[in-house]
Amino acid sequence: MTAPAPADPHPAPVRTRDPRTGLTLLAVFLATQVTMLAVSVLVLLSHDATGGGLEDGRLLALLVVPTSSAALVGVLGTAWLGGGPRARRATRELAVRWDLKDLAIGLGFGLGGLALTLPAAALWAAWVGADDASSAVGDAFAGRELAPAAAVVAFLVVWLVAPLAEEVVFRGVLWRAVERLGWNRWVVFAVTSLVFSVAHLELLRTPLLLVLSIPIGLARMFTGNLLASVVAHQTNNLLPAIGLLLVTTGTVG
Repeated sequence: MTAPAPADPHPAPVRTRDPRTGLTLLAVFLATQVTMLAVSVLVLLSHDATGGGLEDGRLLALLVVPTSSAALVGVLGTAWLGGGPRARRATRELAVRWDLKDLAIGLGFGLGGLALTLPAAALWAAWVGADDASSAVGDAFAGRELAPAAAVVAFLVVWLVAPLAEEVVFRGVLWRAVERLGWNRWVVFAVTSLVFSVAHLELLRTPLLLVLSIPIGLARMFTGNLLASVVAHQTNNLLPAIGLLLVTTGTVG
């Protein structure tokens, strides 16, 4: 009798068509977006109640709390409502798998994507103007010098925290929701990339954000691992994060 082949220690996420679970996860995704909007409004209303300018601490809260809260809702909602045994739902549905090879692939997509995104950003700035091409985060911190600790926090949020949170929401919850509906993986890639770009609510930058999302989505699609897209996204955000650090520490004007 032939011995069975050894099991793959890092199996790809199960890609089973399950419209009911897909619709449930789509509802979880919508809940993440409502959460992000509601938390943002609460932070801004809190600011308005003070009657003063947007101080550093509140600006940092606006940078990190809404997106992180949305990611938390995504993880908890997936764990509670996703398919499979409850203890493993979030890990399974969000396609989280610690695999150094996948992380290396994500890094490769992130670095390779810079060859696409840097020229695209330069062309976009030349077309619409540097002021209109800047991000909402860049506009919020423009001309603002932070305390060293606050500047480092902003750097780490833009580089590491925001990409992680956004990937959980868009290429975790939303990706899996559309995948569960039974759509082709290229359609899943296209839909999640488009929604990711539009959801930033930066109308002029939407085409550029769509370009930026391509290598990130490809890392997710070709590995079947959310952590690969997280690494690709963090790689993409490193240069903007360094730029923000230089501006907020007064190193550059």
